[in-house]
Amino acid sequence: MNRRTALTLLPGLIGLHAPAVRAQERYPDRPIRLIIPFAAGGSNDIVGRVIAEGMAARLGQTFVVENRGGAGGILGNEAVATSASDGYTLLLGGSGSFLISSLVQPKVPYDIIRDFAPVGFIGNAPNVITVNPKVEARAMGELRDLARRAMPPLSYASPGVGTTGHVLGALLALEFGAEMEHIPYRGTGPAITDVLAGRVQILTNAAAPLRPHIASGGLRAVAVAAPRRLEFLPDVPTTVEQGFPAILSSTWYGLLGPAGLPADRVAALHGALNATLAEAGAKQRLSEEGVDIEASPTPAAYARFIEVDRKRWQEVVTRAGIRAE
Repeated sequence: MNRRTALTLLPGLIGLHAPAVRAQERYPDRPIRLIIPFAAGGSNDIVGRVIAEGMAARLGQTFVVENRGGAGGILGNEAVATSASDGYTLLLGGSGSFLISSLVQPKVPYDIIRDFAPVGFIGNAPNVITVNPKVEARAMGELRDLARRAMPPLSYASPGVGTTGHVLGALLALEFGAEMEHIPYRGTGPAITDVLAGRVQILTNAAAPLRPHIASGGLRAVAVAAPRRLEFLPDVPTTVEQGFPAILSSTWYGLLGPAGLPADRVAALHGALNATLAEAGAKQRLSEEGVDIEASPTPAAYARFIEVDRKRWQEVVTRAGIRAE
C-alpha cells in the first residue's frame, strides 16, 4: 500500500473503531478558531489571516481569527494547548512566540513537543542584519572586528526578550567572540525607531519591516542570515557567503493544534494548508511579508523540524545565558 492510498483509507479505518455517531460526523461542521499570539496588524497577523482565509475556502467552514497577545506568546499558546483535541482550535506558531519563548521564559505551562500536534510548516522569513549608517561596517567581517574592539560594546535592539531578534543578536556576539549589549523594546516599531536615530547600533529582524528603511538609506543591510539571498534584496549577501555559516536565523511560521488531535483531522488540515500555500494569491500576499513558502510534505516532517530547531536554539540560549526575568 502506498502513502496516498493509506491516507485515503485512514478516516474510514478510524471510523471502524469509533461509535456510530462519530463515523457519520463531517469535519469541520462548525467554525474553527485560529489563535494568533500577537496583537492585530503585524506580520504574524497578516500571515495568519491569509492562511485562515485560504483554509476556510478549502474546508468549507469559517475560520475565526483570535488575536491573543501577551507574555511573549505564552498566553495564546497555552489557550491552544489546553483546548479540546477536536480540530476546532488551532495555533499560528512561530520561531519566537512558540519555540524561543519556551526556552527563555522561567515558567512555561506547557511542553512544545508533548502538548501540541504539528499540522504543517508555512514558511520562513529570513532575518536581515542591519546597522545604523554611522556604524563603520559594511560586511560581516568588518562588523565582527568592530564589535571586538568597541568600547563601550556595540548594542543591538530587539522587539523584546526571547524574540528571534534577541537570540540572533546573542548568536552574533557568540560567533564574533565579542561582548554586545542587548536593548529590548516592546515590539519591532520602537526598536527600528531607536536604531534609525542612532541610539542603538544594530537591529536584526525579518526583512519586511526593514525593507523601506534599507531602501531609503536609514538602515544599512550587512547580511541576510540565510543560505541564499532574498529576491527583493538581491544585492545583500548572505552570512554563509561571507564566511559565517553558523549565523542562520529566520522568523518562521507553522500551524499546530493541541496534542491528541485525531490523525484524520490532522490530515484534512494539512491538506487544506498546503493547498492554500500553493495558490497564487496566497503566495503573492505571503511574499509581500517576506515569507519564503516551504510547505511540509507531512505533519511529521514539521514535527522533526521543531525538534531540530529547538535543539539548535537551546544551545545558543544556554551559551549566552539568556533568561527572561
